[in-house]
Formats: sequence, structure tokens, C-alpha cells
Amino acid sequence: MENYTYNSLMLQLEGLNVSQGSFYPVFFFFLLSYLFIMLTNIGIAAMVFADTNLHQPMYLLFCNLPFNDILGNSIMVPRLLLDMVRPSSERLISYYECVVQAFTSHMFGTASLTVLMIMGFDRYVAICNPLRYATIMTNRMVMKLTASAWGVALVLVGILLGLTIRLNRCRTRIQGPYCDNPNLFKLSCESVFINNVYGLTFTVVLFTASIGSTIVTYSSITIVCLTSKNKSLNTKALKTCSTHLVVYLVLIFSGFAIIILHRFPQYTEYRKLASLLFHIIPSSLNPVIYGVQSKEIRSFFSKLLKSKKLCTTIK
Repeated sequence: MENYTYNSLMLQLEGLNVSQGSFYPVFFFFLLSYLFIMLTNIGIAAMVFADTNLHQPMYLLFCNLPFNDILGNSIMVPRLLLDMVRPSSERLISYYECVVQAFTSHMFGTASLTVLMIMGFDRYVAICNPLRYATIMTNRMVMKLTASAWGVALVLVGILLGLTIRLNRCRTRIQGPYCDNPNLFKLSCESVFINNVYGLTFTVVLFTASIGSTIVTYSSITIVCLTSKNKSLNTKALKTCSTHLVVYLVLIFSGFAIIILHRFPQYTEYRKLASLLFHIIPSSLNPVIYGVQSKEIRSFFSKLLKSKKLCTTIK
């Protein structure tokens, strides 16, 4: 029989349960992935701000992704690694830390989609209205788009968690590798009907808006490319849009995998793994995909390597 403790400030976190034989491969996979995410995303962001040639709307908007990847993974992965080396009985987390972790986790997923939406708008203007691009995509517009992406995410997630923290808690066990909103409101013995309705509405509205804007954007870009005989324009569109689309599809499929697995309780362990990979995979791929596809970023690295070789030769 379950013990009920009302509004306890200490919670029991299930963490990630792995067999003894697979502990080291899993642990080092997440550790190395985290280090890779930190190094590449910090490096890309620092490079954009350091190189004046990259002070363009496309790259300034892109910098929102590394920031989001760094924030989202820094709150979740170190704690996960720490809990993996602890016995299950010692995986304790304060309620307030759990709320912060849940808020950051949902902000990561929501902001990833809203940032990709504003990046899609930038590509739409650049390809469909190139003559007015400089007039439309000013520094002021970049700031407005950035504020909109983060503001919408903040409001949506704030309401999501606000509906949860109003509930009284009678349980103390978080059934997952880290804290998220569903696991938090499941601690309550009160009715969570409103939480479920808002959570479903939140997901449907976010994905519908994201997918809808992507379809409209890429349909418009495709029409322009098909009707234009400008090979240079078509090549530019293919390179920049394919990069954005690959990142977007990786994120969408990762998100849908979690939603689908939530409907099948028998696949709980797969859902836990999918929720972790939702943080790891897109955050690892973003800097790689943009770094490989971007001519300006490749040029920056080329100059950096040449300067290092020159310094080595002089020494």
C-alpha cells in the first residue's frame, strides 16, 4: 500500500535504471554527449559573436538554438549522471529543484520549435522577397522575433507549470529519469483534468502552429524556386532550407516519439530513453548540421586553423 505524505518538500527520483553490464556504456554515452553539446554549442555561439561577418540575421537568430541547447541540457544531464552513480534510495530531489528542472525541460522543447519558426520566417523573406530583405530583417526585427520566440514559450510553459504547482501533493515518487510536468502533477491526489486538457491543448496548438508555418513557408519557397530561372537563388535556397528542414524534422520526430510512447504503458522504458534522446540528439546535431552547411562558418574555421598553423610555424 502506498504511503501518502502531503506536500513533502523532498521527492524520490526514479532516475535512469540500467543493468550493471550496460552501466558504463550508457554513462559515458551521456557524459560524452553532454561534453560535445557544451563544446560545440558554446563554440558556435562564441564564433558568431566574435566574427563580424556572421553578424547577419540568419546567424543571430540561429544563436538562440545553441543557447537553448546549453540551458536545456545543463539542467538535466549532470543531474542524471549524478543519480546514475547513486543507489536508488539516495536519488532525492527537492520539490523546488524538480519544478525548475520541469520548467527548463519544457522550455527547451517549446523554444526549440518557436526558434525554428522564426528562423523559417527569415529564410522565407531571404528567398521570396530578397530585394526587401535588408529592409525587413533589421536588428530591431531580429530582436522582436527573438523576444516573440522566447516570450511565447515562456507564457505557454509558465501556465503549464502554474496549473501543476497549485495542486496539493500526496505522493513523493517521480516516475521518470528527470522531472517533467506529467510526473509532477501525478504526485497529486486531486483532479488533474484541467492539467490534462491544457497539456493536450498546449501540445496540439504548438505542433499545429509549428508544422503549419513550416508547410506555408516551404510551399512558398518551393513555388519561388520552381518559377525562378535563377540557378544561384535555387542553389542558395536548397542549401539554407535543407539545413533548417533537417534540424526541424529531427526535432519533430523526436517529440512525436515521446508523445506516441506515452500512449503505450508497456513501453515505459523506451519512453524514458526517448525523452532523454529528445534533449541529446537535436542538441548534438544542430551545431554539426549548421557548421557543415554554412559557408561562412566553414570559412571562419578555415581561417582559425590557418592562423594556428602560422603561429606553430613561427615558433
